[in-house]
Amino acid sequence: MMKWKLLKKLKLTKKLGLTFKLNKKLYFWAGLFLIPLALALHPAALFKTTTGPEKKEQQATALLTEQGSAARLGQEGGPAGEGEDAAVSRGGAVSRSDVVLLAQVIEGEAADEPYSGKVAVGAVIVNRTKSTDFPKTIPGVVYERDAFESVSNVQYLRPVTAEAIQAATDAVNGADPVGGALYFWNPAKSSSEWVYTRHIVARIGSHVFAR
Repeated sequence: MMKWKLLKKLKLTKKLGLTFKLNKKLYFWAGLFLIPLALALHPAALFKTTTGPEKKEQQATALLTEQGSAARLGQEGGPAGEGEDAAVSRGGAVSRSDVVLLAQVIEGEAADEPYSGKVAVGAVIVNRTKSTDFPKTIPGVVYERDAFESVSNVQYLRPVTAEAIQAATDAVNGADPVGGALYFWNPAKSSSEWVYTRHIVARIGSHVFAR
């Protein structure tokens, strides 16, 4: 009787061991199938969490799309083959990320200004890219040392608004309410005498614009 019980227990143990091995193989093959499936369905969620400036650019791009601005950036005079990722300003191709950066500076410098004042600030930056006295790109102009207070004190990193995006879009597409101005300042805040040696061309809101 004892021998029969031991034999039965041994058979049960072997059976359980076989089941365990089969389960391990099943889990292994299931894993090989599910991992590629997960990568195909949600690659960004598995490898990347979007934060900071990149998230801001995605939000701003969404605003561009909502307003129909993305279509204008890709269709109104856009260079062949570049589609939605480029616009044409008065001097060449401007990428969508450039428009977002321009909108950030507009928000930082002219958040409380009327819409025309926002476009004017954007136009000054675009105008500088056409001048031999300044860098030839929007990022080059924006990040030039001490060129803009909002960049120096990082206020330009505040969330951008739909109005700032629209103003930036208008500026790169040719809107220039300040007649080619290359400078602007707030008389209530600026103590520089040099700026008043420039030819003043417009006053919009709290800003003075000059060449």
